[in-house]
Amino acid sequence: MTNTLHERLVTTTPIIALDVPTAPAALSLVTELGDACRFYKVGNELFTAAGPSVVAAIREQGSEVFLDLKFHDIPNTVAGGVRNAAKLGASLVTVHASGGSAMLRAAADAARDAGGNCRVLAVTVLTSLSAEAVAGAWGRSPNLDVRSEVLRLADLAAEAGAHGVVCGGGEVRALSERFGDRLSILVPGVRAAGGATQDQARVVTPHEASEAGARYIVVGRMVTAALDRRQAMQAVNRELGF
Repeated sequence: MTNTLHERLVTTTPIIALDVPTAPAALSLVTELGDACRFYKVGNELFTAAGPSVVAAIREQGSEVFLDLKFHDIPNTVAGGVRNAAKLGASLVTVHASGGSAMLRAAADAARDAGGNCRVLAVTVLTSLSAEAVAGAWGRSPNLDVRSEVLRLADLAAEAGAHGVVCGGGEVRALSERFGDRLSILVPGVRAAGGATQDQARVVTPHEASEAGARYIVVGRMVTAALDRRQAMQAVNRELGF
């Protein structure tokens, strides 16, 4: 299914990564950005420091939460984690696609059974990993093709009923062409044009991710490390056509 560039731009939702160690720091950023951003990522660092209450606090400020905990366990355990995420009010929650079909299906079913708006995203290949790193970790050939692995794992996610997948910017177009609207695509590790990649190996700009068909992008330091973070957020929104 093909979308026009305009349609892709206006339907890409930016999510700000709250990669901070305390709830006060996270909530200060949410307050500072105000109506410039209404979707935030809570990952392992913040969640293990502040606990479930930080999700409730963000929701109380009128914003949605992407709970990026990347569950990877037996199906029953993952289902329980997803149910709890839904009860907290998370809109998106991640599980590892490499956990297999049964685990993915259990996660997707748990999200639906929770009766809220929580949706499951399956993490394909972490954007911090190069092809060589993936090959070494998975015991595969050194000439492994990351895009093929992402597509293979996305097939599992689609068959299991997941809402979408997490992938690097370079794999978005191939996923869009194969799955159309069947899978929503989230791209982490988004950077400004010419910006430092830091700990990411496969990065794109907000515009590039949107143009390729990403439904969500996660933005970190290009906003959170800016001198004027609200102005930086507004620049991202303009790049996405808002």
